[in-house]
Amino acid sequence: MISNFIASISAVRQLALQQAGSANAGAPPAPITAFDRGIEKLGDWASEYAPHVLAAIVTFVIGMWVAKLLARSGRTLLVRAHVEDTLAKFLTNLGYFALLALVIIAALGKLGVETTSFVAIIGAAGLAVGFALQGSLGNLAAGVMIMLFRPFKSGDVIVAAGHEGIVEEIQVFATVLTTPDNKRIIVPNNAIMAGAITNLTGNETRRIEIVLGIAGSNDIAEVKASLARVLAANERVLRVPAPEVALASIENGAPKVVARAWCKTADTWTVQCELNEAVKVWMESERIAMPVPLQLVRQVV
Repeated sequence: MISNFIASISAVRQLALQQAGSANAGAPPAPITAFDRGIEKLGDWASEYAPHVLAAIVTFVIGMWVAKLLARSGRTLLVRAHVEDTLAKFLTNLGYFALLALVIIAALGKLGVETTSFVAIIGAAGLAVGFALQGSLGNLAAGVMIMLFRPFKSGDVIVAAGHEGIVEEIQVFATVLTTPDNKRIIVPNNAIMAGAITNLTGNETRRIEIVLGIAGSNDIAEVKASLARVLAANERVLRVPAPEVALASIENGAPKVVARAWCKTADTWTVQCELNEAVKVWMESERIAMPVPLQLVRQVV
């Protein structure tokens, strides 16, 4: 296209010169000017390089369009797969810029630029950045694993990396927690994935346990029956699984009775407090004897 345009200019120039020569027959030929030489060189350059420039432009435009199309398609697939929105955005942008880099390298190759050195430079730079950001890349990998395997989600109460709190936000490099006393803690994802994760609200129901030490003089059967009635009297205690009361152990002659009840996870704290109070009132009303601490004294002669 460019070479044809320049050739047209040159043809028009030659035609004008021919017409001028016809009008001035017998006159000496007009000298070749710098403009003529410039047009000739420009035509030669266009003939040699214009196809490469056009190919590079076409490659870049089509490559950009394909990269955007693939990025949108990838984002749609990730959303349909219920991938965390933050991870979906990050992976989509990462893929787009990687494709864009390939498109630029391909366009430079169409111009005749040696792209092997560019690839080597990019690889070396990536290796250097990788060594410099080992900790950050570890947090990034851990963040991707959290978003893919979803051991917890926003709104869950977890215990991880020595911290307990509500998950406010799962970021690519860190997870934001809010503690029960309303402190904001930013925990690196690598620290979370390096240890055990306890999701306190991961299931719909939770079990509450009360261990009660009583004196050996109490009637164990009557104590178990009374405790079962205390658990059944609470409306928030689930009937399935049914509450249970059992003799857990005997220490120093004093029995320990355990009472277990199930409730909805959202009611755990409320039911725990209500049962503690109910058991205390029951012990006072029934005059349940408490175990007397025993201490063995030996006389050394």
